[in-house]
Formats: sequence, C-alpha cells, structure tokens
Amino acid sequence: MISLLIVDDHPVVRDGLRGMFESAPGFSVLGEASNGVEAVALTAELDPDVVLMDLRMPGGGGVDAIAELTRRGARAKVLVLTTWDTDSDTLPAIEAGATGYLLKDAPRDELFKGVHAAAEGRTVLSPAVASRLVSAVRSPGGEPPSAREREVLALVARGTSNREIARELFISEATVKTHLTHLYAKLGVNDRAAAVARGYERGILGRSGPGAG
Repeated sequence: MISLLIVDDHPVVRDGLRGMFESAPGFSVLGEASNGVEAVALTAELDPDVVLMDLRMPGGGGVDAIAELTRRGARAKVLVLTTWDTDSDTLPAIEAGATGYLLKDAPRDELFKGVHAAAEGRTVLSPAVASRLVSAVRSPGGEPPSAREREVLALVARGTSNREIARELFISEATVKTHLTHLYAKLGVNDRAAAVARGYERGILGRSGPGAG
C-alpha cells in the first residue's frame, strides 16, 4: 500500500485525484494540502510515501516546499503533477529535489506507474520534461528565457523589488531568486542591471532602452 499526500490549490483537482487513487488497489490517500506551506506541515505529520505536488499555488509554491522537504530530510518522495512544463518550472523543481515530474494530462495508468516508481525512489519524467532536461544539459545557458523569466525580467526593468515581483506573480521571493539565477545564466550576466541591459540588447525587453521613443 502506497500512502499519498495530494497538494493542489484547486479543490476539484484534489477531489478528482483522491477519488482516482482511492478507487484503485494499492493506494491510500492520507490527506490534502492547498499550498506548499501546508504540504510541508502535513508531510511531517502524516509521513506519506509520496507527495503529489502542484507547483504554482498562492500561499506557497511547490518548488519552495520541495526544497524545504529536502532540507528536512523527509522520507517522502515528491512527484510533481502540474500543467506547467516550461524550463522555469521543471528545472527548479528537479534541482530542489523532486523525484519525478508528470503533467496533469498524463493517462491514469501513467500516473499510477509514476507513483509506484517514485515510491521506489526511481526517477519518472513526462516525455516533454525529459526532452527539456536533456536539452538543458547539452547546452547549459543556451536556451532563451522562458515566458515566466521574461515576466520577471520586465518587472526588474521597471525597478520592481523581489518582494513586489513575488506578490504580483503569486510566487515566493525564493522562486523569484531562482528565476533570476536562471536568467543570469541564460543571459551571461551577474546582476540585475546587466540582465536588464542584455534584455534590451537582445530584444527581449524591446529594441531600445527605457523611456526611448
């Protein structure tokens, strides 16, 4: 019997996942959480085998929760289950310690197999995510900024602080810093000012500097 904690900010999604796993043999759903902060607390309390973790949730994102569970040395394996497959989501989640990464459009059987694999400590990745990770390894820093990283860069260009960016995008400050770290690597810079300058230079923020035209 594999015990599960379901983490998602949408009640309908949690209900659907609970019903699916409870109707299948070999699974037990111990609880549900609506954000990453609750997920960390409930994982400590319930000690599930596998945590099914969404990523983008108001009140505490999945990447921060995964990093905290890793820091605490939690026994539970984290299997990300999300609709997001961009570089700015997949790479931080894997780096934070997720055992696997599946998309919500995965068939039931694939999800069940993924949970079994995660419980055994084996890595499970959706084909799209696996392809992205291979590309990132082959050409580190070579891929263009993701849509979310462009959003962060645009806010940085306006002089927005990390705290304000986090509030506007409904993510944590730690996640903002992660996006910036990836941006710096992709743009070949070391700080915010240089990132903005390179963003204008490459046309990511437009073809000219602030206030032009």
